[in-house]
Formats: sequence, C-alpha cells, structure tokens
Amino acid sequence: MTRMKTIKPLVLLCCFLINSALADEAAMLLKSSMADKNFVTLERVERDALQSFCSKPRSEEGDIETANALRESARAAVPMPTEDDFLGDWQRGEAVANNGRGLQYSDNPEQPNGGNCYACHQLDPDEVAYGTLGPSLTGYGARGQSLSMLEYTWIKLWNTHAYNVCSHMPRFGAAGILSEQQLKDVMAYLLDPRSPVNSGLSP
Repeated sequence: MTRMKTIKPLVLLCCFLINSALADEAAMLLKSSMADKNFVTLERVERDALQSFCSKPRSEEGDIETANALRESARAAVPMPTEDDFLGDWQRGEAVANNGRGLQYSDNPEQPNGGNCYACHQLDPDEVAYGTLGPSLTGYGARGQSLSMLEYTWIKLWNTHAYNVCSHMPRFGAAGILSEQQLKDVMAYLLDPRSPVNSGLSP
C-alpha cells in the first residue's frame, strides 16, 4: 500500500510533464507552419497574459487570484465615452454587425473591419442565418438605456474579459477590431427602439 501511494504521485507527475511537452511541441509546430502574408503577421500567434491563462490545458487549471487580476486589469483599461455619449447610428451599427470582413490576409486593410456579430448571436428576429455560440440578443433594448446598462454594454463590447475572463467573444475595442464610432453604432443597433433588433418590443 505504501509503495502504491509513492507510485501514484510519480505517475501523475509524468503525465503532467508529458502533456506540457506535447502542448509546447504543438505550439511550435503551429508557428513553424505559418508565415507572414500581406498585413497579417506572426505576431498574432503570440499570446498575451490573458490568452496564455485561458489556453491552459485542463490538467493545468489557472488559479482564481490570477483570473481576478486579469479581469480587474481588463476592466481598468476600458475607456468610457466622454459626456456619456454611448449611442451612435443604429443603421450604421446594423452594417457593422452584418459585416464579417476584416483582419484576414485577403481583406483590404484600408477598409473598416466588421463585427461579424451574427456569427455568434441572433439579433434581428427576421434574420434566419445566425450562430448560437453566444446568447440571442433579440429585444436587447428591453433592458433600457440607464447609465448602468449603457456602461455594461460598452464594457462588454470593448473587452468582454472585464466580466468573463476566458470569454470567447472578441475584444472589439481593446484589440482594435472596431473603432470607437463603430462601437457606438453597434450600441445603437442593440438599444435603439427603432432598431430591428427591438422590433418585437411593445412601443
């Protein structure tokens, strides 16, 4: 029995080392198979602290202290619009939400990126093509336009990791995917009563 108690930790240690070595080897193989193309460079393969934390294998779970620190750092770095000017034009926001182009080597870097929101969310209830990785946002305007709701939505769009540290949602503002004006337009698309997102709400 004593011998078994000694062997078990050694086996677990060996499995951990093997998994770590395989993960490192896979990362090296991935990077070596890529090359810069047009404006897309290998810098994208480099992970920042948040991505490194959220990419750990299941056998190596992150600690809550680090998760909280990353979340607080993300929240502190979110710039809020001046004079509480959160809402742009919902029609422009609709165009951003429907646009899936941008950041690929074949895209024109001179053209604005899209948000590709329908890849993960339902928004306009009349749109039949949408992803389900994220929750439905149909009727989002029912939440109202209080300052707390405006701030919540803005932070969520700018850097969702300020709430969910390992969210799959892109960091639209923090990563420079969308401009501040584009984000304001998407905010309007979500919250403006005239937006098709809110067409099913009672006036």
